[in-house]
Amino acid sequence: MNDKTYIILGIVYIVIAISLIVVVLVLINKHNKKKYNSMLLTLERDKNLILSANILTELNKVASLINNKDLEKRYESWKERYNQIKTIDIPSLNTKLNDLEELIKTKKHKEIAKATAKLELEIYYIKAKSEFLLKEIKEISLSESKNREIVTNLKRDYREIYLKYQNNQNDYEIITVPLELQFENIDKLLSAFEVAMENNDYSEAPKIVKALGDLIGNTKVVIEEAPTVIVMGKKLIPNKISEINNIYKRMTNDGYVLDYLNIEYNISEAEKKIADVFDRLNVLNLSDSLIELKTIYEYFESLYNDFDKEKSARKNYDELARKIAIKCKKMLAIIKKLSSKIEDIKYSYDLTDDELKIIDELNLNVKTIQNDYEIIVENFRTHTFPYSRLNNELELLNDKLNINEEKLNETIKNLSSLKEDELRARDQLDEITKILQNSKEHLNTYKLPIIPKNYYIELNEANDALDNMIDELNKKPISIRILNTRVDTARDLILKLHKTTTDLIKNASLAEKTIVYGNRYRNINKIDNGLKKSEELFYSGDYLASLEQAINVISDADPKIHEKVLEVVKEQ
Repeated sequence: MNDKTYIILGIVYIVIAISLIVVVLVLINKHNKKKYNSMLLTLERDKNLILSANILTELNKVASLINNKDLEKRYESWKERYNQIKTIDIPSLNTKLNDLEELIKTKKHKEIAKATAKLELEIYYIKAKSEFLLKEIKEISLSESKNREIVTNLKRDYREIYLKYQNNQNDYEIITVPLELQFENIDKLLSAFEVAMENNDYSEAPKIVKALGDLIGNTKVVIEEAPTVIVMGKKLIPNKISEINNIYKRMTNDGYVLDYLNIEYNISEAEKKIADVFDRLNVLNLSDSLIELKTIYEYFESLYNDFDKEKSARKNYDELARKIAIKCKKMLAIIKKLSSKIEDIKYSYDLTDDELKIIDELNLNVKTIQNDYEIIVENFRTHTFPYSRLNNELELLNDKLNINEEKLNETIKNLSSLKEDELRARDQLDEITKILQNSKEHLNTYKLPIIPKNYYIELNEANDALDNMIDELNKKPISIRILNTRVDTARDLILKLHKTTTDLIKNASLAEKTIVYGNRYRNINKIDNGLKKSEELFYSGDYLASLEQAINVISDADPKIHEKVLEVVKEQ
């Protein structure tokens, strides 16, 4: 393509772009216009709804009801406020709507948003003024029907209350006079309400209706709760107080300390509270009375648990006191016996002062517990504290005593084990000495051509260990820890020597018998040479090697030689 073609294409692109921009701008303008028109219509509608026809209708109703200066004054005030909205507020809104419309036409978008928000706020404010005015007017214009509806419901409640009273007069005997006066007051207010309605006294009627509601509501509470209050205050609680008081006196005479319960003071306070409840009941005031009486009743009911707790504590106290006294006496006797033997124990066994210190600590602990126990017993004798507290303190002492009893038993067990270890060591000394002697005698009964050097080493080790054990047993005091080590060492070495002796004799005997058995095959050079080598090993003291050599060389002529040797071993 030539340059002319490119120029034409560029012009076409520019025209298309401009067209698109124009179309977009037209669409945006159309959208904004539609949006603003809708907003104006909404604001116009909200403005037109501010003054409803109901206001004029209700004002006219009030005008026909005026029969006193107070109502006339209020009517004039409402009329003035209505005219204010109609002649000043609404025209002002019309002006601002026109101004907003002009801003939309001139497309001053920044100012439009601000003016719209301000206008919406003013419309809302004036609308609220109008609604509040209508509400105030209706309080008078609708007061007759409204008040009569309320009073009708109150009369129904009043009839139910009065009927319940008439059918159950015995339940209200002590408040008959104030109740009758209350009924008279209600009747007077009902009559006053009718007079107010006849005189169109709509400012006084709401006050009468409120007073009726308060009186009937309070009377309803009295009718519903008074019988329960009277029964609780006159029968249930006094009977409970009398019963509690009798139990309290009886237990006190039996030695129980119950001062901490403050029963006499609480009875006095309860009686004062009951008297206050009935003083208020006489003026038909029952606020919180039922709650207060229930609280008093529940308190006295809870005292039974406290009494049972004290009775149980007394029984436990008696049993635990005897148990602690016996246990203390027994433990101190044991500790005293241990203390008297402490020097003998120290002389006989190598114990440190710290290891023996536990006996002094136990002695001090048990005596302290015994002193505390005697203080508790003294408090019991002087009736200083209740059984529940004394029993708790005894339980704490018993726990401490049990801990010290466990320590004492452990100490006795440890000290007893010292003597047991010593006796066991002496028994084992006799036993392993016999084993050592038997090993030596067994070795001497079999004339071995030579005894291996390692046997003498084991023999010397066993003798040394036995001597060390004997030395330790002869020491004063004895260290049981070291003695037990010496015993274990001597026993292990002597048993090892015994096994070595047994194996040595067994191997020598089997080797000798095997060589003798193999002499029948001496005519075979290989066996003869092998048996000679076995004899050399035998006379050098290596009996196991001699046996193995003899078995191996004879097996060429007699494959069952192994089985025959095993049979000989079994026979031994």
